[in-house]
Amino acid sequence: MGETRKFTILHSNDMHGDFFAEQAAGGGELIGGLPLLSGHINKVRAEEENVLFVISGDMVQGSIIDSDFKGTSTMQIMNYLAPDVVALGNHEVDYGLPHLLFLEKIANFPIVNANLYIKPFEKRMMRPYHIINKAGFDIMFTGILTEKVMDSINLDELIGTFVTLEEASTEVGKICDAFKNDDIDLTILLTHIGFESDKQLATMLRPEWGVDLIIGGHSHTVLSQPAEVNNVLIVQAGTGTNQIGRFDIVVDDDTNAIVEWKWQLIPIDEHIAEPDLRMAEFIESFKDVVDRKYSVIVTKFAEQLTHPRREVETSLGNLIADAIADTTGADVVFLGAGSVRVKELGPAVSLMDLLGCFPYDDSLTRFNVSGAALKKAFARWMRPENRDGEGECYQVNRAVRATYSDSEKRLVSLEVNGKPVDDGAAYGLILQGYHAKNAKPYLDLDPEELTSAGPSHVSATSAQTVIREWLALHQNAVSKVEGRLTYQA
Repeated sequence: MGETRKFTILHSNDMHGDFFAEQAAGGGELIGGLPLLSGHINKVRAEEENVLFVISGDMVQGSIIDSDFKGTSTMQIMNYLAPDVVALGNHEVDYGLPHLLFLEKIANFPIVNANLYIKPFEKRMMRPYHIINKAGFDIMFTGILTEKVMDSINLDELIGTFVTLEEASTEVGKICDAFKNDDIDLTILLTHIGFESDKQLATMLRPEWGVDLIIGGHSHTVLSQPAEVNNVLIVQAGTGTNQIGRFDIVVDDDTNAIVEWKWQLIPIDEHIAEPDLRMAEFIESFKDVVDRKYSVIVTKFAEQLTHPRREVETSLGNLIADAIADTTGADVVFLGAGSVRVKELGPAVSLMDLLGCFPYDDSLTRFNVSGAALKKAFARWMRPENRDGEGECYQVNRAVRATYSDSEKRLVSLEVNGKPVDDGAAYGLILQGYHAKNAKPYLDLDPEELTSAGPSHVSATSAQTVIREWLALHQNAVSKVEGRLTYQA
């Protein structure tokens, strides 16, 4: 064995503007929030000799502060947190590609991605790798994105990305072959493709490339221990700021390999560290601006509504889908379940609460589809392999009753307004603009199928406005989970 060094690698992912601490369930101590997280990172940096802090994508989107400042507030706050390296997530592209490049200029930290390209010129858009020299050891980072980034930018013909796992592994190989010389002691892949995809990707990595760790994101996976696939350790740290991952590793300089390791998922609470008060003050400076603009009460529900998981029917998702259906008069509404960004809302709902819950101000387009196309769409997104935390799922309006058999892998029944859907009949279907652009991968519907029963038209240019106005006219609204979506074993 040659010379060895111990390193501590702290990692977060999918922070989504989770700036503030919250009380634990049932009251009591505070958990999470950037002041406590920053306090813990500062403490570890003071206690340990060789510390790195990395983020595997999706710093932005999910809070009204982030939305109002279009990510610039988050980048400034991240500058204060001072990660050593960050990978792109799909939500970093939410404000558009030009704005992403603007946000990159604000960042004081390197942002890596190997598979986002300007296609005609075969030029990578972002920094493909970053090497950090720590204690005389060279540590190389590169980043891989989920294919969902292309869902956001698929109208830009100049931009492409190598999105399949095979293509992603090839891109990793390119970086390692070109830049991973004998002096690279540790190679870390920061991904935003989901935990199951991380494990598949690991099987495709050639040992000669020397990837030691995959630190991932996107699927919000909580682990008790890392997965180990093809001699690559794979981890993720859930979502938000309620926890942080910690690797303590020993690296051998001769073999460029990890010879000892320990990993923990550490809860961020009042016992872990003193909050960073300067960080708290910095965040409050943004919050004060937002509070003054968005404190007005929009509505009050009869009781709190919830959205615990995007893969199942929820009371909050039902209410928002109903609001859109009532306003547009559509037969069926497909509300992207991931566009509902909170797990609970109400009873009192301020404008800030609403925009934090539904930050995507997208258009609503009405398509006239055949019953056969409608069944095809339901069968596509209700299938079990899509409900894995990585697929795109939907909430639907009260007129819909859909039943899917997981064992038979087929749509068993579909009713609209109390009647079985007729293959030859026409139905009005509402899609958000993002989902209309991606109807083929998400719903298996071609443009021709979306207009098979008549032309489409934009019903509203702002889904946020539709929902806000409906809520203002429906005080004390009630919404329940009532069997709109049923999954049979």
